[in-house]
Amino acid sequence: MFPNPESMRRPTSVRSTSYHGLEDGPRLIVLGAVHGNETCGTQAILRLMGELERGEMELLNGLLTLVPVTNPLAYQRSERMGERNLNRNFRITAAPADFEDRIANRLCPLLAAHDVLLDLHSFHTPGEPFVMLGPEDNAAGLESFRRAAEEEALVRRLGPRRIVEGWLETYARGVARRIANPNATLRAQMLSTDPSYGIGTTEYMRGQGGYGITLECGQHDDPEAPEVAYQAILNALAHLGMLELPPPPPRPDLEVLRLVEVVDRDHMDDRFTRPWQSFDRVRAGEPIGQRADGQPVLSPADGFIVFPNPNALPGNEWFYRAEISARSVDGVKSRQLP
Repeated sequence: MFPNPESMRRPTSVRSTSYHGLEDGPRLIVLGAVHGNETCGTQAILRLMGELERGEMELLNGLLTLVPVTNPLAYQRSERMGERNLNRNFRITAAPADFEDRIANRLCPLLAAHDVLLDLHSFHTPGEPFVMLGPEDNAAGLESFRRAAEEEALVRRLGPRRIVEGWLETYARGVARRIANPNATLRAQMLSTDPSYGIGTTEYMRGQGGYGITLECGQHDDPEAPEVAYQAILNALAHLGMLELPPPPPRPDLEVLRLVEVVDRDHMDDRFTRPWQSFDRVRAGEPIGQRADGQPVLSPADGFIVFPNPNALPGNEWFYRAEISARSVDGVKSRQLP
């Protein structure tokens, strides 16, 4: 187990543990606590590590790497970030300027040595777990990709029914508006005007020829979230044939949504009209929030609120808006919502 966060000095390393099967097979890496206050993945990974160490589980083949605490500074502080958001601008930096740059310089080669990434997260407000899915196969654009079929097959077997796509394109559209934002004074906020700042762990993984999935396991303090994370790891390992477990059945009842817009908080006095939760329905013309000057923030169309963050700093993402996607995921389209 890790020491009490309050007794820790500023971290100088990050811990990863690898299990090497004696037969060739997939190479899977699982991350927990990319954001320091999202600990369900940490708990699930430590649980699995204990089972592997005691011989209760045994790796059949391939390579399994577990990183219980990916951002130890943020974890030590029990906060989302150490000095900035590790899950943005995730790349190798020749002249690292902050703690997260240094962590990324160690993690990027580690991810590149694997085929598959499972990144375990949680979110601010109550709601059911969901999966973030990458793009369809494409040869150009923001995120060229050729392993969508493999990624979709894994997504259907992790457990949650809700799937969200369209992250990087939506983030890039937000960047186009954010460039002129006068609040962009801090480094983390200035970085958010760079399209590369939208690249996180899974986007980096796809750029290295692999594929990756972000699983949002529930609200931060939901006691069920660690179990969702743990079961997802087992499902991934079973689906990939790395553990002697029955292959998990694919979910037949998918709800597939597409992010279409990101709205930033401009001022500390910007307020939501009510305590939104992720995937609350919103109707065209419905007020979502109010700016500091009294101007309403209205939904331009029917859709869903995603990642509402009432504590967002000015110049950063306040909420996302999603709509029902027409995409078929592993041969299944979104169910009809009432």
